[in-house]
Amino acid sequence: MNRIYRKNDLTTVTVEDMGADGEGIGKADGFTLFVKDAVVGDVAQVRITKVKKQYAYARLEKLLTVSPFRTEPKCPWHRQCGGCQIQALEYTKQLEYKQNKVRNHLIRLGGFAPELVDRVMESIVGMEDPYRYRNKAQYPVGTDRDGRIVTGFYAGRTHTVIPSTECCLGAAENKEILETVTAHMERYRIPAYDEETGRGQVRHILIRKGFYTGEIMVCLVINGKYGEREYICHQAQLLEKLALIKGMTSVSVSINTEKTNVIMGKEIHTLWGSPVISDVIHVRDMRQTGYPCTGQQLTFAISPLSFYQVNPVQTEKLYSLALEYAGLTGRETVWDLYCGIGTISLFLASGAGQVCGVEVIPQAIEDAIENARRNGIQNARFYVGKAEEVLPAFYERGKDGMAAPGENGSEDLRHPDVIVVDPPRKGCDGVCLDTMLRMRPERIVYVSCDSATLARDLRILCDGGYEIKRVRAVDQFAHTVHVETVCLLARKAQ
Repeated sequence: MNRIYRKNDLTTVTVEDMGADGEGIGKADGFTLFVKDAVVGDVAQVRITKVKKQYAYARLEKLLTVSPFRTEPKCPWHRQCGGCQIQALEYTKQLEYKQNKVRNHLIRLGGFAPELVDRVMESIVGMEDPYRYRNKAQYPVGTDRDGRIVTGFYAGRTHTVIPSTECCLGAAENKEILETVTAHMERYRIPAYDEETGRGQVRHILIRKGFYTGEIMVCLVINGKYGEREYICHQAQLLEKLALIKGMTSVSVSINTEKTNVIMGKEIHTLWGSPVISDVIHVRDMRQTGYPCTGQQLTFAISPLSFYQVNPVQTEKLYSLALEYAGLTGRETVWDLYCGIGTISLFLASGAGQVCGVEVIPQAIEDAIENARRNGIQNARFYVGKAEEVLPAFYERGKDGMAAPGENGSEDLRHPDVIVVDPPRKGCDGVCLDTMLRMRPERIVYVSCDSATLARDLRILCDGGYEIKRVRAVDQFAHTVHVETVCLLARKAQ
């Protein structure tokens, strides 16, 4: 008979697996436990935190036997911070964990046969150095118990700020920037924003860096304007200090007066330098060991609100893989849905006859058009709207021989040979999936940041006449549980 566990009970567990959120999984007296901060191979004393009918949650109290796969994290805050869930797991094992995560989701959630999944899955694309890879960081600003201004990260599943100016995943310059801003706030008694009262001025500090250009952007998210001529007290003195930091290219403010957990406001004002920074993405040959550059490269303008992949090293591999999977010969018409600022679209344009990008955010489309111009690309067109609305509109008009509407005027767009989708975490909209099936492109390349919704959508596409040809995971977010995946689907022969 299994033991009945209650909250705060202590027990011993051997961790035999790891869950989708990075928690260790083991059994105690036949009862399944999900243990935060435990890694596969650990034998640990744990404390029960929540009990369900068939399983329970627990936290690690004491390691009795250390797993051979456990490593000493570089970050002293890794257990408190919600960012790096698996930093204590050695990197090669992290890659194995993520490969298995994608595989298990395809089998368990997508209903695909294990034999098929094992045949189409290729080895995960890892990093040579899985640290200092983030080109973007958003630091909340708060006040500690002694009234001092602090920046850092939210503790897992809370809005409690862990004071820190250092993150081993972020750019080294972040520390100097944060210390410069907080010192200025302390000197001039500029209050941090308080979520409970809605008072205070500085809410967040956004930092972006172009890894290849070295250009740095700082955007202060503030709770309203300070005065008639300044957005922040003694603004000129702060700008003078920030301008001295190597690589500083842009300083701006984002005004957000809403009581919300949305970080950025819609109103952006450039205070110093350029409104954007630039960075370069290289096309890589994913068929060769070491993934060498092909010689092709693209330059992108990045604003405070731009969506731009946070890991530039892996982004090159991710987008190059999507380009390879698309199998372009120079004649195809390609639709890139959820195109953002046109990063994948412009990659595809080098090998396609015509590329059409769709994105719901107007500013992103403006950025995409500008990025096409700055790279001299003339065979890419961009349209504002939801993918699930623009695509059906094109489909219905196309059936009647009418031109599809677009930002660049009305054009006679050909039927898509390839559709590329890179949706948000929730996956593709059902109407979008249905329209893709009705348009019947030869190939679909699905780029996913959530393998669970990927598995769900692939099931729909495969039931609608497609088959999976290739799948490859890319470790875009080392030390976290997140993983990107690229999948190639081909239309079945009738």
